[in-house]
Amino acid sequence: MPSLETTLAFFGLSLLLGFTPGPDNLFVVMQAAAHGRRAGWQVVLGLCTGLVVHSAAVALGLAAVFAASQAAFTVLKTLGATYLVVLAWQAWRAPATAHGASSGEQPAPPMRLYLRGIVMNLTNPKVVLFFLAFLPQFVDTRRGPVALQLGCLGLVFIAATLVAFGTLTCVAGFFGRWLRASPLAHRRLQRVAALVFAGLAVRLALAER
Repeated sequence: MPSLETTLAFFGLSLLLGFTPGPDNLFVVMQAAAHGRRAGWQVVLGLCTGLVVHSAAVALGLAAVFAASQAAFTVLKTLGATYLVVLAWQAWRAPATAHGASSGEQPAPPMRLYLRGIVMNLTNPKVVLFFLAFLPQFVDTRRGPVALQLGCLGLVFIAATLVAFGTLTCVAGFFGRWLRASPLAHRRLQRVAALVFAGLAVRLALAER
């Protein structure tokens, strides 16, 4: 097991990374702003479920096999970019409706948002490479099985992600509530979300190992 000092240092750094602008937290912010805090939290839980898979893959050594395959990297990033393009198209065509401030938040079906978070995370090959580069730096072979330490660090990273992304969700949902109360503002918010998703799609499509 990692030492307490290592765990705290890892948690602090993971928390900082969680607040650093990136595809996942930007995705969360846009979902929470456009659909409300509840929707944001559902996406966050989906993203963290994806992180569980990544953590297990790193601990079991499967991620290293994936990282060595250029074909797997290309296929996964293509799927991810395509999915983001679909989300961008859906957001762009979303009807202008007023909700949130007066009628209560009306997010999309919970399971759809949860699955959206999972797909968003699992189809980003950069997450796998990040875990491979980041987690092993905090492993001490003198403190027990490496796989167990990697698994523990993965759980700590997920906890930090929940704190960071949860905070962003609450803030974005709070300010987005007023925007969602106006049909025109809500339409513009959806258009911004569409452009953000399209930008993330391009970024992922051009990503290199």
